[in-house]
Amino acid sequence: MKTTDNITLLAPDDQPPPRSTIKDTYKSYSATPWKWRTLYHVSNNAFYAKFVDYHSYYMNEEKIREKMETYDPDVVVSVHPTMNYVPLFSIRKLSQKWKKDIPFFTVVTDFGSGHCTWFNKDVDKMYLASEPIRKIAQTRGGVPDEKIFMTGLPIRYDFARQADAMGDRTSETGKEYRRRMRERLDIDPAKRMVLVMGGGEGVGSLSDIVNELYAKFRMQGVNATICVVCGRNEKLKNDLETRCWDTVVSQSLNSYESLRSRFFAKLLQHASRSRRIQMALDRAAAKAAKGKDVAETPGNVTVVPLGFVTNMAEYMVAADVLVSKAGPGTIAEAAAVGLPVMVTSHLPGQEAGNVDIVLNGGFGDFCEDPESIGLEVACWLQDPQLLDVMSRKAMKVGHPHAAEEIVLDIGKTTHQWIERNRLRNGESSRAPE
Repeated sequence: MKTTDNITLLAPDDQPPPRSTIKDTYKSYSATPWKWRTLYHVSNNAFYAKFVDYHSYYMNEEKIREKMETYDPDVVVSVHPTMNYVPLFSIRKLSQKWKKDIPFFTVVTDFGSGHCTWFNKDVDKMYLASEPIRKIAQTRGGVPDEKIFMTGLPIRYDFARQADAMGDRTSETGKEYRRRMRERLDIDPAKRMVLVMGGGEGVGSLSDIVNELYAKFRMQGVNATICVVCGRNEKLKNDLETRCWDTVVSQSLNSYESLRSRFFAKLLQHASRSRRIQMALDRAAAKAAKGKDVAETPGNVTVVPLGFVTNMAEYMVAADVLVSKAGPGTIAEAAAVGLPVMVTSHLPGQEAGNVDIVLNGGFGDFCEDPESIGLEVACWLQDPQLLDVMSRKAMKVGHPHAAEEIVLDIGKTTHQWIERNRLRNGESSRAPE
């Protein structure tokens, strides 16, 4: 079928306050966890959501409708929780005016949990990424089964292309593909590779985490390359390039004796961790108890600071472990290429469910303490069978073609509505070319 499609973005920036200030508010509040926690939990209820909907209606509906009218859309797709109630109301008004039905779809871009403003039962179809999100949509939003389309989280096409080319990363062909990828990225294929991320702006306690990864890999004899995505944080990138790593190891050794008992005691108390990961950490704890956790030969460790990365799919294919905050897109991208994940932080409320996706899926763990992160990731890298188990579990969660499936379904459904409008208006049906 040949089609000509014009895609137009109606963003919150185009509208009056408070919608036009959403981007700046997000940056400010996400950098201050207690503010974000307060805002999220205070607003995540039916009463507050209804208040915001009515306020937005009186402040924004006319402007949104006028903007929509200039585009004469055949379909409206919402990908933001604040762009459901009012835009849906506006397009229904325009449908009556134009005497044609216009479908309204919501693509929920959260993974493990979502704000109640996502879930409007009056939309025509809702695309969801996980069973936890489906439960929220049904219990809190009252969205019926027939309107729900389970797809996985939409991610960039690069990940689908790389996932298809690599196949199962634990197979011999998958390992060979990853070896060639490392060579292409100028990463030593003979060493383990850990990818560390903190978001597009390079935020989070990246510096401390990198220090501890380096020190613990050296202490335990793990040969590894640590690729650090600094984003736009030039200060961090320059600092990593000039850091004295011998000093980092010395400082870490001084604190290790006091940390050892606290860390391994904590390992035994983590109820949500997968059984296979726990078994590996139990063995590491037994080894530490005998004083055999410091290698005679230090690991050969290299730190590679990266700026803003545009070929993230290639780096995730090359990596053995991802160390990152619990962003929904990042978790979905890692799962798409079978990459184990160590989650280091999350936004309260919104991203907490993403941690559960990793833990319940059995392809990673959650830890906020940099020293403990270093020790646990070092343990993973010394257990190839564990990494393979985690990779296979990640692939079960991953949906590399989710975006493609969503777009194809939206296109197919929209053309059905267009044909239905033609028949209703007495026009002849146009056969696919």
